[in-house]
Amino acid sequence: MTIDKAREIIEQQISFGSGYNRNAVRLLLGEIQREHGMQAVDRLIEELNLEEAFGLRPGTDFTHVAH
Repeated sequence: MTIDKAREIIEQQISFGSGYNRNAVRLLLGEIQREHGMQAVDRLIEELNLEEAFGLRPGTDFTHVAH
């Protein structure tokens, strides 16, 4: 998945804003981390303010999230 596509999907999930959407974002971040690395994940977390929206912090390893 491209980072742009992930950004688009995450923005949709933020607009819904439930616990289920948090899990969907965690799955997406895991995929991005596997394909593009931790720096790409940290940039998305900061850019989209995911710490405030879902409590997701930079530096978190999302590769363990089921895929």
